[in-house]
Amino acid sequence: MISFETRIPVRYYEADPMGIVHHSNYIRYFECARDEMIASWGYGIEKCQEDGIVFPVVGVQVKYHASAKIGDVLRVTAQIESIPMAKLVVKQAVYNQDGVLCADGTVTLGFLNSNTGRIMACPEHFRQLMEKYDK
Repeated sequence: MISFETRIPVRYYEADPMGIVHHSNYIRYFECARDEMIASWGYGIEKCQEDGIVFPVVGVQVKYHASAKIGDVLRVTAQIESIPMAKLVVKQAVYNQDGVLCADGTVTLGFLNSNTGRIMACPEHFRQLMEKYDK
């Protein structure tokens, strides 16, 4: 399993007038953690795009548990349980600084060749990179 976590402070513009984080931002938090995870492998999104690989989101499932608020520093996790062949499934969660689960869910990504616009299998070099971080 590949596990990653990052910290993200709640920004003013992410909240409503009552100081509660808008539900759509949890999906952004998920994306930030995934992007940082891939960058931590030394293969950032920019390099993926240079190599003609993009990761379209094909599904998102989110369950909301507790509200994050302005002033919170969130811990956002990303876990990959199995090395993909065609779709990358990432389990994700957002916790506040007190360890309270705010939201969790699953994001499913595909692989697309940006040069041809065609769906593709997980590129072999990307699979090998994930295998290196699989613990």
